[in-house]
Amino acid sequence: MELGIGIGWRPEIAAEVESLSGIDWVEAVAENLCADHLPDSLVRLRERGVTVVPHGVALGLGGADRPDPDRLAGLAARAELLGAPLVTEHIAFVRAGGPLTASPRLEAGHLLPVPRTWDALDVLCENVRIAQDSLPVPLALENIAALITWPDEELTEGQFLAELVERTGVRLLIDVANLHTNHVNLGQDPAKALDELPVEAIAYVHVAGGVEKNGVWHDTHAHPVSEPVLEVLAELRSRVDPPGVLLERDDAFPPGAELAGELDAIRATLRKAAPSPDAGPDRAAPRKAGPSADPGPVPAGTRDRTAVAQTALLSALVAGTPAPEGFDHRRLRVQSRALAAKRADVVAKVAPELPEILGDGYRTAFLAYAGSRPMSGGYRRDALDFAEHVLIAGGPADPVARRRLTYWWQDRSGARPPRRTTRLVRAARAVLVGK
Repeated sequence: MELGIGIGWRPEIAAEVESLSGIDWVEAVAENLCADHLPDSLVRLRERGVTVVPHGVALGLGGADRPDPDRLAGLAARAELLGAPLVTEHIAFVRAGGPLTASPRLEAGHLLPVPRTWDALDVLCENVRIAQDSLPVPLALENIAALITWPDEELTEGQFLAELVERTGVRLLIDVANLHTNHVNLGQDPAKALDELPVEAIAYVHVAGGVEKNGVWHDTHAHPVSEPVLEVLAELRSRVDPPGVLLERDDAFPPGAELAGELDAIRATLRKAAPSPDAGPDRAAPRKAGPSADPGPVPAGTRDRTAVAQTALLSALVAGTPAPEGFDHRRLRVQSRALAAKRADVVAKVAPELPEILGDGYRTAFLAYAGSRPMSGGYRRDALDFAEHVLIAGGPADPVARRRLTYWWQDRSGARPPRRTTRLVRAARAVLVGK
C-alpha cells in the first residue's frame, strides 16, 4: 500500500498536524489511544481521508514470553477503530523476569535490543506468528536504536531482519535515524545493513532527530533531523522507493513551520536520491518476502535461555545487579542512566503534580528512588510508588509539601498490600500530627 509522506500524530501538536499541507497519513502511538474512542483531531483527519496507523510500543515481541493476549487484543481493537491498513511494533524486549525465571517481573520502560542469535530469532519468529494470527491487518516491525550490544552475536542486523522476514512474512518499518544511531554508538554500517535486508519488505520508513553527547548518539525524537540521518534516508532511497516516509517527533515540539520545513527536507532528499530510470537494477536483489513453513513451537529450553539472559541484563540496568559477562560496563552505565532519566521525564508527564509539589528536588529524589526501585508496572504505578517511597522516607522536608503529597497519594492509591499500607499510614499520620 502506498502511504506517501506522513508525520507522527501527538496530542501536543494535533492542531499543527491538522494544518500541515501535503500530509497523506499519520501514525499514532497505540497505547495512547482508547480502544473505543478516538480524539477529535484524529476523527477530523480520518474524515479528510488521512490514513492513521497505530504504532505499538509495549508488546515486547522480542521478549522471552509469548505475547500477552490482552495487549494483542487492545492493538487489534485500535486497528479496527482506526480502519488502519496495518499496525506496527518493534523488534525489542521491554520486560523480563516472571514465571520463566521464577523472579520478580521487571519493566524497562524502554525498547531494549534483542540479541542477534539463532535462539533469540526463534523466539521472536514464534512471537511474531502469534501476533500476526491475532491482528486483523498486516504487521510491520521496526528496527530499534541501541546504546549497548550483546556479546557473541551470530548475525548482523541486516541478516537478522532478512531471516525474520523469510520465516514470517512480516513487513519492515525501517527507522533510518536508528540505523544512524547504531552507526555512531555501535560502529554498525547503515549501508551494509541496507544491502543485507530485504528492502522489498519495507512497509514504510521513520525519520527522526537526535543529539550526540560525549560520543554517544541519543535518539531523542526531540531534536531536528540531522544531515547524517537524511544521508541514510538517501542511501535507502537509492535502493528502493519506500511506500511511505514519516517524520517522528515526541518531545520539545517546534512550531508548525519548523515541522513543515523538516518534511520539505525529507521530500527533497527522496527526490534527489531517486535512481535514474536507466541506472540499472537496485543493488539489493529482490527476494520474495513470504513465510516459510511453520517449524512448530519453540523448545521450552530456548525460551528459558532467552529469559535468563534478558532478565540478567535488565536487572543490571534497573536494579543495580552485577553486569552480565561480556557486556561493556561503561555502556551499561550510560544505558542505566538513560533509563532512569526517561522514567523521571515520563512520570513528570503522567503525574505533573509530583514535580510541582517537590519542586527542584523532584528529579534528584526520583533518580535516587529509581536506582533502588525497578519499575514493575506502568508509569502511573511508578508515580504512586515513588510518592509512597518519598513519604515512607520522611520526605519532603517542607510540611506543606508533605501534606500535599500525602493527600495526592491517598487520592490515587487504592488498595495496597497490608504491610506497605501500614508503613504508609504511619508515615502519613506522623505528617498530619506534625502539621
